[in-house]
Amino acid sequence: MASGAFAISDLLTAFTTLFVIVDPLALAPIFLVTTSWAAPHERRQVGLRAVVIAGGILIVFSVAGSAILRILGISLPAFRIAGGLLMFWIAFEMVFSRREDRAAAPVIEQAARADELRRIAVFPLAVPLLSGPGAISATVVLATQFSGVAGQALLIAIIVLIMAITYGVFRAAAPIDRLVGDTGRVIATRLLGVLLAALAVQIVGDGIRAFMKLNGL
Repeated sequence: MASGAFAISDLLTAFTTLFVIVDPLALAPIFLVTTSWAAPHERRQVGLRAVVIAGGILIVFSVAGSAILRILGISLPAFRIAGGLLMFWIAFEMVFSRREDRAAAPVIEQAARADELRRIAVFPLAVPLLSGPGAISATVVLATQFSGVAGQALLIAIIVLIMAITYGVFRAAAPIDRLVGDTGRVIATRLLGVLLAALAVQIVGDGIRAFMKLNGL
């Protein structure tokens, strides 16, 4: 992708990739569990703090992720392949409900401790649910495609937009959960998982081609 030239399809792909990985709709029930003991204003504070922290983490990796890879001696194609494989694993967990099952146990444990309100915003909401390895990997991969100041600004804007949507979903979590119900939530999670799997395969394929070209294969 040339610097300064960003098609609508590129922006939609970046938004879709991060939105599917962050998956605010699937996290809404978990947010309800973690804040079930809290007053409405406390719940809003937890949601806001979580999205701000997660957004900050992703923005840092969108700006400095490539530099971190250079320091570690990791090529961008190699990281793209690894990130794609990790995203595919997350998609696998979404399709077969393993992500929700794994996240539920520590969440319930944390929600029972009302004196750890701030810690809940950091863990497990901000990390690893909102800005876990999958989201960080996707952000670094996308940062290699959105080059230049304009590209970084667009990627940061996408991250901010997704976090704003996530906060809105958290604010409306209770009525959304009642409206969607268990069946609707399961269907949405499965569909998002299949979509993420397709995106992951595309990223891995692009990474393999770039890796082979980089190594003269």
